[in-house]
Amino acid sequence: MSSPPSELHNRVTLRCGTDPRWLPNALAHLDAVLVDHAHCEKKAAANALSLLQAYPEVPGLPAHMARLAREESGHLARVLQLLERRGLTLGRDPGDPYAQGLQDVVRTPAAQRQLDRFLVAAIIEARSCERLALLAGALPDPDLRRFYAELARSEDGHQKLFLRLAARVHGEATWPRLEQLLEAEAQLLRRLPVRAAIH
Repeated sequence: MSSPPSELHNRVTLRCGTDPRWLPNALAHLDAVLVDHAHCEKKAAANALSLLQAYPEVPGLPAHMARLAREESGHLARVLQLLERRGLTLGRDPGDPYAQGLQDVVRTPAAQRQLDRFLVAAIIEARSCERLALLAGALPDPDLRRFYAELARSEDGHQKLFLRLAARVHGEATWPRLEQLLEAEAQLLRRLPVRAAIH
């Protein structure tokens, strides 16, 4: 059995970088980005609990997802504090066309669906890591820069976790499917408009 390329053991390598227009737009509409970010953290915590509910038999997954849900909920609480300090309210989630587009390519059969859910989660975390790091490098407020740098490191760890889970359960089937989903993510990103949002 051949080994996948070494970088695939470690992290998701995105096919394309974020559009250069995204960062100045995000900085110009930071309040909207912060509200969207809160919704993203809420959905990340919910997804961890959903995976725990769906796949309790996967060795190690329940404990990992419980810790992840707690961590993402902690991030949500901190972003909500930022909103409160800025006089913002969370409001209803308008939906995320990026995440929805990735969910559309998740396959239906049980084993394939499990693999795709792990890999889509890894890709979303990898894209979040990239964008939070961009914010960390450009925000004028030093406290916000430190906060987003910390979150970017967390997202990097999360994408590695999902990739490890996928490889542990699905072995060599992980790598060709990851390639397909990365290509789908790149195509999706090129189609979507630039938004004042994390994705």
